[in-house]
Amino acid sequence: MKNTLDVVLGLQWGDEGKGKVVDVLTPSYKVVARFQGGPNAGHSLVFDGDSFVLHTVPSGIFRKGTVNVIGNGVVIDPVILMEEISQIEARGVDVSNKLLISKRAHLILPTHRVLDAASESAMGKGKIGSTLKGIGPAYSDKTGRNGLRVGDILQDNFREIYDAHKQRHEQLIHLYPPFELPFNFDEYEQKWFQAVEQLKRFPFIDSEVYVNEALKAGTPILAEGAQGSLLDIDFGTYPYVTSSNTLSAGVCTGLGIAPSRVGKVYGIFKAYCTRVGSGPFPTELFDADGERLRAIGHEYGATTGRPRRCGWLDMVALKYTVMMNGVTDLIMMKADVMDEFDTIKVAVAYKKDGELLESFPYDGGKDVTPVYKEFPGWKTPLSGLRRYEDFPEAFKKYIAYIETETGCRISIVSVGPDRDATVMR
Repeated sequence: MKNTLDVVLGLQWGDEGKGKVVDVLTPSYKVVARFQGGPNAGHSLVFDGDSFVLHTVPSGIFRKGTVNVIGNGVVIDPVILMEEISQIEARGVDVSNKLLISKRAHLILPTHRVLDAASESAMGKGKIGSTLKGIGPAYSDKTGRNGLRVGDILQDNFREIYDAHKQRHEQLIHLYPPFELPFNFDEYEQKWFQAVEQLKRFPFIDSEVYVNEALKAGTPILAEGAQGSLLDIDFGTYPYVTSSNTLSAGVCTGLGIAPSRVGKVYGIFKAYCTRVGSGPFPTELFDADGERLRAIGHEYGATTGRPRRCGWLDMVALKYTVMMNGVTDLIMMKADVMDEFDTIKVAVAYKKDGELLESFPYDGGKDVTPVYKEFPGWKTPLSGLRRYEDFPEAFKKYIAYIETETGCRISIVSVGPDRDATVMR
């Protein structure tokens, strides 16, 4: 009997393709559980000639016989969640029998969105690049012991509790300089309460008990992370990070399990790098190669539509996140985007003030110059290949180099967005 839980998480700045990988792996699991993050996540799935983007619901929702759990470490906007559920149900999926929500998960209030907009506006040129969905303020309330949780919805005096939170937020909002609110507050608040009522048709559970009992019974569980390791609140490129722990350690607090329960850690990375929002990005390209990566890879945010910053693979950062997560299996995504490149580069070190840096720095690589190793391109379409043996030799050498440097095997290679475009090694 297996009494451990496996984890899927991103090793870069998010957008690595976690949704597809969870969807591909789900047939081997009975439970898929999100352990952190909010609706700023955009997990894209492509199958049967159709595509879908998930924001809060775990990416196992389209697989039959799978229970999907939104864990306590997640922050939930009821409006976004119910809109997402409605879209899933329109595809013929009976979500009510497949989705469980932790009572301990925190709620994103309409005033959290206002606070988010106020804070970002006040930062001016130093803004973080927030998605303005209220996620940061919701996590701030959580750690400040002022949060409103899913379980509170069932309280008879829920509206009174909500109003007290709203009043406190309004006092804070008045401390900020004038700013433009990007949505109609009254309309959104009305939709928010309607969504709260609709949420009541789903089971609110003690998810920590549910997950541990399932593990005790030998039920295979896959934990799904959001964002990426370099956006971790503690170990990412602070302050240009998300508001939760995106590393594998976040599984323990985000689902309520002991560290000894963590089994495989699937670390997902793109064969190049992308980033959305502000913050250091040592290998960012501002030339034709960067534009080419964006165009071929369709590098635009799944949640926001914002153009992603693009650059070469950063081995300094990748080795750091492999170490921090205890990765057991690497999963490479989107190598097919570089099929026609004559030369492919990988950053193997940084230079700053005449010093060579081979480990990821405290400031996230601010103002460094990357030192590159060059590889010949494979100049062969990968998208139609389904066996490792059929990969071109130049691509195999690229894979072998990454494995040698990280000390970790690349067990899955994605060669296209569809769930079938996956090579298992």
